[in-house]
Amino acid sequence: MRFDPATITAYVDGELDDLTARRIAREAASDPALAAEIARHRALKAKLVAHYAPVAAEALPDRFRALLTGAQEPPVIDTSLAARRESRRLRFAPAHMAAIAASLLLGLTIGLRPWAPAADVTERGGALVASGELAAALDTQLAATQGADAAIRIGLSFRDGQGRICRSFEGAALSGIGCREADGWALERTMGGRTGGAYRQASSGALAADAAAMMVGEPFDAAAERAARARGWRR
Repeated sequence: MRFDPATITAYVDGELDDLTARRIAREAASDPALAAEIARHRALKAKLVAHYAPVAAEALPDRFRALLTGAQEPPVIDTSLAARRESRRLRFAPAHMAAIAASLLLGLTIGLRPWAPAADVTERGGALVASGELAAALDTQLAATQGADAAIRIGLSFRDGQGRICRSFEGAALSGIGCREADGWALERTMGGRTGGAYRQASSGALAADAAAMMVGEPFDAAAERAARARGWRR
């Protein structure tokens, strides 16, 4: 992995130029460590967004709204010595400190963009776990009946050496293999998402090779996949 954490963070936030972003996406397709680091950054961002979302949803106090809209009347400046002394004394009063803290918090919340979609990956006990739309696709989507335009496409379903049911998937941002645990889908393989042409074929080929290495027995056919879903993908 040749990218520093700041560059990966900028990639996750969509702040890189197109050329660099495409380069990172290409390398993540063949570098599991880079793909996992990207997923960890997305999981951290999702945690921060979830933590500060309630603050962003609160109504902005009237005094702050007035400052933003310019509706506040111009202050009358008192140039007397007593007024200047009183101003210095109150500059760091608790109410002013609270206003400063609120402003900083508001800026942090806006910077994290809590209105963005929830990440498809989170961290639990030091392991990467599917969440959001990815978890829903792994839980409900059948390879035999999914639409051609599905945002997340399910590939193979199979059992691994531990007896877990595992499923390969491809998404725009992330592809990989998730295996069902008691509390969700543990992501055992991750790589960059699909785009098109040769890159998509290479990504699909790598997933198929990883699935073949993990698989015990034959992959599920349509009937076995439906039966596994009916059991909640349990062993």
